[in-house]
Amino acid sequence: MRSGVTVRIVVGGVAALLVAAAVGWLPFRPVWAAATLAALVLAGETLVALRTRAGQGAARAKARAREALIDTSALIDGRIAEVVASGFLDLDLVVPEFVLKELQHVADAADPMRRARGRRGLDVLQALRDSAAQSIRVVSDDVPDETAVDLKLVALARRRGASLITTDFNLNKVAGIREVVVLNVNDLAHALRPIVLPGETLRVTIVKDGKEPGQGVAYLEDGTMIVVEQGRGLAGRSIDVVVTSAIQTAAGKMFFAKPAA
Repeated sequence: MRSGVTVRIVVGGVAALLVAAAVGWLPFRPVWAAATLAALVLAGETLVALRTRAGQGAARAKARAREALIDTSALIDGRIAEVVASGFLDLDLVVPEFVLKELQHVADAADPMRRARGRRGLDVLQALRDSAAQSIRVVSDDVPDETAVDLKLVALARRRGASLITTDFNLNKVAGIREVVVLNVNDLAHALRPIVLPGETLRVTIVKDGKEPGQGVAYLEDGTMIVVEQGRGLAGRSIDVVVTSAIQTAAGKMFFAKPAA
């Protein structure tokens, strides 16, 4: 490609010089001709180099667009490991060094609950690195101008042209404002919840009494709550119920049901 462009420029330059000499526009002196040809060749080489560099830059940007940065909340949540194992996530996963440091800080916390969450995140990261299903690596890239980890993540994602995997609602919003593509694990979980329609019969296990008189509470396998009328006092029992209605809450859908006749 590069040599072909150069040859065409040289041939065109020679033809132009011959035509110019023939009509008397240019004294056909070897030194002038050589200098003109050299300039033409240099211009051709420069043009090809610029095109090649632009093509390489576009290729690097395209490759980086296949990256996704993982934040602390997604690692602690842990479901990202199952998503990766399923084979649905076709991205190279990247964990910035400052996210790893934050995770270690949480794992060293004095509070037992916080410490357990941090250790869970480290375990999930190790499981991802041991898995052959996905490419994942820790990078040392930093954003010194930002102090908050969330802002570092958003800035780094923009710089690398990468997506961002999180379960953090606020980080999701900030990234969206900065035009960073966000893959929210919670949104994925909501999208994959089974569709339950009024009139459908389900087999559920009552786990506790509800807040209102006569109610019992059960859950679907994905954690969706079902409030069962006449379910109070049935904790531990599995019964057939008919779905009567559903409402949308901030945490997702909640269903109401009654025992099947």
